[in-house]
Amino acid sequence: MPYFIGTPFLFTFYRPLLPPSLFCESICSTYSYTYLFQRKELCKLREKLELQKKALQETIANRKKFLSSLPSQLKALKKASLPVQHQLGVPQTKKLMQHQLAELLPPPLFVIYSQLFAQKESFGENIELDITGNVKDAQAFARQQAMSTTLVNSKLEDDAPDDNSDGQRRSKRPKKAPSKENLDHSGIYQSHPLKVILHINDDEASDTNSAKLITLKFEFLIKLNIVCVGVEGSEEVPQNNILCNLFPDDTGLELPQQSAKLRIGSFLSFDESRTSRPYKWAQHLAGIDCLPEVSPLVSVSEESSSETTKHASALSGLSLYRQQNRVQTVVQRIRTRKKALAPV
Repeated sequence: MPYFIGTPFLFTFYRPLLPPSLFCESICSTYSYTYLFQRKELCKLREKLELQKKALQETIANRKKFLSSLPSQLKALKKASLPVQHQLGVPQTKKLMQHQLAELLPPPLFVIYSQLFAQKESFGENIELDITGNVKDAQAFARQQAMSTTLVNSKLEDDAPDDNSDGQRRSKRPKKAPSKENLDHSGIYQSHPLKVILHINDDEASDTNSAKLITLKFEFLIKLNIVCVGVEGSEEVPQNNILCNLFPDDTGLELPQQSAKLRIGSFLSFDESRTSRPYKWAQHLAGIDCLPEVSPLVSVSEESSSETTKHASALSGLSLYRQQNRVQTVVQRIRTRKKALAPV
C-alpha cells in the first residue's frame, strides 16, 4: 500500500529499495554479459580483418611478381615486334635506342644528328641514320668532361684577383707547336667514341636493296674541335672521292678553325692519308661557324676594284654558305654526284 504524505492531494509512491547485495549482483551480471558480448564481436572482427589482410598480402605478392617479370616480358615483346616494325617501316624500338645514344654525342655531332633526323621526319628525305661506337667509353668521356668542367669553374673562382692586388699576372710561355711526327703520338687526331652514320638512298629507286647509294661517317676530333666526314668503307684515294670539292675550294685539307691551326701548327696541313676530312660544309651542318683568315671584301678588292663585282661576290659567298648550311642541299649534291660517277 502507498503512503500518503502531506495533503490528501499530494502523495508520492515509494518502492521498497533492493538490498545492497542484490544490487551489486545485478550490476555485475549485466557488466559481465556486456563484456562477453563485446569480446565475441571483437573476435569476429579480428577474424574478418585477418582474412582481409591475408587476401591483401596475396594480392601484393602477385603484383610484385608480375612487376618483377614485366621488364623481361617487355624486352621479349620488343624483340618479337622487331620483324613487324621492319616490315611496316616503323622502327620505333631502334629510334628510341638511337635517341638515347644521341644524348651522349658531343654538341657538334648532336646538331648534325638532329638536323638530319628533322629533315627525314619533316620532309620524308630518303636517308637512314645510325649511331655507332663504344657506349661505355662515351659514358666515361661524358663523366670526365663534367668533372673537368667543375674543376675549371672552381679554379677560375680561386684564381680571381683580389681587390687589394695590383692586378699583375705572371706571364706564360707560349706552347710550342708539335712536330708532324708527334701529332699522332700526342692524340691530336683523337676522336669521340661515338660516330654518326648517314646512309643516303636513291630517291628514284623502287627496289629497297638497290636504293642505297653511299654511306657517310661523321666523327668529332676532340682536341681540334672540328667535325670530319668520310665515305664509309671506301678504299679510294681521298682526293678522288665524291666529297672532295663538293663545294668550291673545299678539299678538306685546310683546317677550318684558327684555333685548330695553332694547335696543329700553322705550317702543317691536315693529314692527307686520312679518309675522313674536316670539310667546311660539315662544320656548317654541325653549327660550327668559322671566321675566315681574311675578310671576303678584302680578298674581292684585291682582285677587282669594281663595286658591282665586289657586291656580287659577297652575295655569292653568302648564298654558298646558306646552301652548305642546308641539309637538303648537301644530301642532294652528294646524291647527284654519286649517280654521275656510278658506272652505267
